[in-house]
Amino acid sequence: MNDQQTTRAADGTDPAISILAEISREMVRLYKEQFGRGPTRARSNFAGPDLVICTLEDTLTPAERRMAQLGEHQRLRDTRLYFQHATEAQFCEAVERVLDRRVRAFISGLDTGHDVSAEVFYLEVA
Repeated sequence: MNDQQTTRAADGTDPAISILAEISREMVRLYKEQFGRGPTRARSNFAGPDLVICTLEDTLTPAERRMAQLGEHQRLRDTRLYFQHATEAQFCEAVERVLDRRVRAFISGLDTGHDVSAEVFYLEVA
């Protein structure tokens, strides 16, 4: 974000918080479309000027939770990562649209034991 984007709005709100909330909403929307249900918790943060991390919790479907209970963690991770890769362009497009910056790399991960996912977006240097 540039200096102009990080200044407070006239109403005292921080535009960066609004932008990050919008990214979180986009991630929830994409999860709903892709997996049939969205996370119950989602949070996005900047981890430096060119890195956005979206943390999503409670994303597993009932069938996926059952797979985890059966110990099929790797199979579950492989399935989820396959779908993430198949829709990578949609995830990147959402972040690019909200931030008006190009995503240069996208990494997706999932802890199947704790039902926590992370979507990591490396942005082009502004």
